[in-house]
Amino acid sequence: MNAYFVTGTNTDAGKTLVTSALLYAARRQGLSTLGLKPVASGSDATPEGLRNADALALQAQSAPGVNYDTVNPQAFAPAIAPHLAANEAGCTLSAGGLANGIHITLECHPRDLCLIEGAGGWRVPLNAAEDFADLAARLDIPVILTVGLTLGCLNHARLTAEAIAADGLTLAGWVGSVVDADFAADTPRFVANLELLEQKLGAPCLGVIPHLEDPNAEAAAGYLSLSRLTLKEPA
Repeated sequence: MNAYFVTGTNTDAGKTLVTSALLYAARRQGLSTLGLKPVASGSDATPEGLRNADALALQAQSAPGVNYDTVNPQAFAPAIAPHLAANEAGCTLSAGGLANGIHITLECHPRDLCLIEGAGGWRVPLNAAEDFADLAARLDIPVILTVGLTLGCLNHARLTAEAIAADGLTLAGWVGSVVDADFAADTPRFVANLELLEQKLGAPCLGVIPHLEDPNAEAAAGYLSLSRLTLKEPA
């Protein structure tokens, strides 16, 4: 199984769009897929229970299909930091507990490509002592970085890449996601920013998703290339 942890330079960098688009691209190539969102805050109450829009997007790109709880076992209503949402719900998140659950899920639902999406950025807390970086380290899988392309992205992207390396994990690739249309409007400066990221991040660029009027997996997938990831052949 090819499994990757998807993180971002910050909240709203475009992680879910990138994750769902990569899954869509894999499905289009005939690969089986699984998208996981272990922890999600900002969920809506439904007759079936709490449902998070990001997790639903990943569920929609998981083939063969799986139930919602497989994709998102920890859902919280308030749109706040996950550790605070968990505390308010009376539960405690731990990297070990989440990693164990993910390992069981991967055993029960083997896929050609599995993407595990974090929340916020690399250092978003899970509890007072651990953060999502600890979860990625427990899983011990390569990382895909979503770079929210806006003013300040060079610093955020480079610091995140350095933190991933310092934690002993491999940055397998990165995707640029234009979250600020004005930032990309000046083409020469925009291209110069991308060139610097390509030089400094030390991993292949899997694509750059422009600012889309209707951001969805199918539209975004057209700007991405799975060929730049080293995927093992399906068993």
